[in-house]
Amino acid sequence: MTIVRAGTLIDGTGAPPVRDALVTIEGGRIEAVTTGGSSGSRPPGGEVIDASGLTVLPGLIDCHDHLAFHGYDLARRWGLDEPRSTANLRTSAVARRVLESGYTAVRDAGGLDAGFRVAMNDGLIVGPRLVLSLAIISPTGGLGDRVSPSGHAAAGSGDPSLPPSVADGIDSIRTTVRTMVRAGADQIKCATTGGASSRAGHGPRDSEYTLEEMKALVDEAHALGRRVMCHALGGPGLRVAIEAGVDSIEHGCYLDEDRELIPMMAERGIFFVPTLLVYEYHRESTAPHVRERAHALRAHHQDSVARALEAGVKVVAGTDAGGHGHPNNAAELALLVAAGLTPMQALQAATRRAAECLGLEAEIGTIEKGKWADLVLVEGDPLRDIAVLQDVRRIKRVIKGGVTVIQR
Repeated sequence: MTIVRAGTLIDGTGAPPVRDALVTIEGGRIEAVTTGGSSGSRPPGGEVIDASGLTVLPGLIDCHDHLAFHGYDLARRWGLDEPRSTANLRTSAVARRVLESGYTAVRDAGGLDAGFRVAMNDGLIVGPRLVLSLAIISPTGGLGDRVSPSGHAAAGSGDPSLPPSVADGIDSIRTTVRTMVRAGADQIKCATTGGASSRAGHGPRDSEYTLEEMKALVDEAHALGRRVMCHALGGPGLRVAIEAGVDSIEHGCYLDEDRELIPMMAERGIFFVPTLLVYEYHRESTAPHVRERAHALRAHHQDSVARALEAGVKVVAGTDAGGHGHPNNAAELALLVAAGLTPMQALQAATRRAAECLGLEAEIGTIEKGKWADLVLVEGDPLRDIAVLQDVRRIKRVIKGGVTVIQR
């Protein structure tokens, strides 16, 4: 048994902070949360973690990351720059850093195979809890169709753990969804529009799948018990994703342009993962068309977040890290606050709301009895300054499943 004596407890539910709370951990899970008057004496055979000068939070969650991506240049994206073994070790180091920065769970939006989850479960590597999508399902010419500017297609990796994800037509889409699930996908990632970093001529408002194709994809995924996360920025493709019933909209930069979409998301319980951080990097891209797109969407993106929040859409935190490197994931929280969320709402976007988006609200996301003891012990008050979470020196201890994984 372990007892964490918290100076201030922010439990992730949205409740006000509590002073002098005790979190009792047994078997990796939270046994009790008590306040006021509890002694916190050392349990027989156990330990007391003195966090009386710290703020204790639930482990943070990133709902959109690419842990196995390490750059946008063609050589890196196609895996030509180094041996696969080196790339895997590089990814393992990123996973460790993400965990040690306070992020105890990550939904990977493409590029990471199920072997990493096995390696973590077997204790071979250390990292956050993983929710995997494996690869981005899209049509020929779509977001997941890897073709160079010269028109050459990426050579197949021959790795069945990351199956081919280009699918045209309803039958092919259903087969590809089933293939992803067979390979270990926890959720299905797809795209209905281009993106800011897509090739010239295929941008944020350009469509990919038809409504009938997307309905088939969603139907197949849901029949197999998998949620659907959909890359969709604007234009008709964004409406197609929402009408088809995806579970989360990734990016959603131009939601403000069609005033029917946000109310539809609120009514249907579709989550919004705006990934503000990635566009900070796109605005500095060396590619002129990427810079132009990123600058053009900025005001729309912020307005979309504000409108979604006002309408009651569940806004959750995701960085879309990977192509632009792996900055501190908590930078997204500061951007959410700048877009109109309160610090408490931003924290919930990376805890309770994020766990709901992943379908793991019964297991993680809040500090409550019965949930996994995923905790972050922070020096400072993130409700006064959300940026304290970006300073790893202030992350004094990270606990995952009741086990301390980093102590500073």
